[in-house]
Amino acid sequence: GTIIGRAKSASFRTLDVVGLDTFAYVANNLYEAAPQDEKRETFRLPELISKMLERKMLGNKTKQGFFKKVGDQIQTLDLETLEYRERRKVRFPSVDEARQKEDLGDRLRTLVYATDRAGEFLWRGTCEELCYAANRIPEIAETIVEIDNAMKWGFAREWGPFEVWDAIGVERSVARMKAEGREVPARIEEMLAAGVTSFYRSEAGVRYFYDFATRSYLPVPVPAGLTVLKSLRERNQVIKRNAGASLIDLGDGVACVEFHSKMNALCEDQIGMIQFALKEVEKNFLGLVIGNQGENFSAGANIMMILMAAQEGDWDELTMAVRRFQQTVVSLRYSPKPVVVAPHHLTLGGGCEMVLHSDQAVAAAETYIGLVEAGVGLIPGGGGTKEMALRAADIAEQVPGADHFEALRRLFELPGMAKVAASATEARTWGLLRGGDRIVMNDRRVIAEAKRSVLHLAASGYVAPLMRQDILVLGEPALAKFKLGIHMMKRGRFISEHDGLIGLKIAQVICGGSISRPQRVSEQYLLDLEREAFVSLCGTRATQERLAHMLKTGKPLRN
Repeated sequence: GTIIGRAKSASFRTLDVVGLDTFAYVANNLYEAAPQDEKRETFRLPELISKMLERKMLGNKTKQGFFKKVGDQIQTLDLETLEYRERRKVRFPSVDEARQKEDLGDRLRTLVYATDRAGEFLWRGTCEELCYAANRIPEIAETIVEIDNAMKWGFAREWGPFEVWDAIGVERSVARMKAEGREVPARIEEMLAAGVTSFYRSEAGVRYFYDFATRSYLPVPVPAGLTVLKSLRERNQVIKRNAGASLIDLGDGVACVEFHSKMNALCEDQIGMIQFALKEVEKNFLGLVIGNQGENFSAGANIMMILMAAQEGDWDELTMAVRRFQQTVVSLRYSPKPVVVAPHHLTLGGGCEMVLHSDQAVAAAETYIGLVEAGVGLIPGGGGTKEMALRAADIAEQVPGADHFEALRRLFELPGMAKVAASATEARTWGLLRGGDRIVMNDRRVIAEAKRSVLHLAASGYVAPLMRQDILVLGEPALAKFKLGIHMMKRGRFISEHDGLIGLKIAQVICGGSISRPQRVSEQYLLDLEREAFVSLCGTRATQERLAHMLKTGKPLRN
């Protein structure tokens, strides 16, 4: 699965999703259609699959396959008896070691050359696949680039086979194949004999691949209009860099803040870089893009820092950190130059708040965005809770016949239930993305399109808005309705006591605190309420338990 750069569903869970009957059709078709293929016998269905097909154990479509859900538990198929049993965890030293490594190449080398069962299993499958891929050129593709792209785009792999081969070492792997008596493709032997030891290399920001036909390196084709941040970094376009973020010159007067921490979690490195970037852009650029080409845009704030400050009772430091984060996020909207945020894939918590405060968002279609802080016992503390009140007030005043409280209730649910939109289109229907925000189908083009948006805003005579002083909040009458709803949810055991407290804190902020009747307040007033509620939750034992559980398991705790 993910530890070797493949889909989380790995092999057998993927078969359940696809359907074993579909798998059988594909395997049988390949067996009949490829009589000369050296691996033809691989496509003969194992007896186990035939038995499962007879018993209609087809996977999800028949609710049983290699896995079966029984009550709240997922059971696994016993391959000897074809009965389901509880799953048993298996531990391998090589897997435990690989999990500690952040870089995919390091993980692959650790596993492929390990001597335990997991290492031997992965080596056997990997070397077979690599040699098979090499033999398919030029049968099904002219170059290694097409095969690598097909495996990444079609099978959700981080790297294609030739990228994997580079990572584990071409010379080292071929030497082992020969020692084991495996047949190495002739073109690979010729390549090594000529002194070529890698399939890809980079020079001056240009990536090259080894072409078997010409026996030389050729530039990897880059589609027109594509911006590759890695290439810009290699061409020395970095203005400033720290451990977690960089400021890159995209050209044409546009700069880009790129995150590059683990999961692109937000901490002082990213906040400091954004603040530096806003000052630099004000003086020397037309506008700013905030985006990256990592696996995810951002998984949110670094909750380890929050937990440590809370456990130590350092409330002044925590309050200052939240205020700094708020000021940074809100300054995206009020910068003198346009700021476009370019989210893709996971865009959670603080990452979502940056989107909410951009002049425009250019989102990949596959953007999974939400204010999920309730899952760790908190409320959105970077202006996200405030933004729900602001947007509800705008809906009430700009949409004829709109019910202010109903708009507020719908927006309350986003942070209150930690809802995550499954796509950029859904995020637009929820109000996390606005009508003027753009959606891009190809996530590789998001940065280039965000740059275009910055240039368009600048050319249109961009004028920064003023911080709002006129936000209509509903006060105690609306808060009383939220309190009743939260009470009924607790009575019905739909939420825990602490869930209710979090919901109450959100409601207090978006209703304007202890205001007896509807009135207009400033944006800063709501930010102050938000910060106070955030810090107060950090002081509760239940929130600290949620933070610790998320750090330990990666899953939310419903305490």
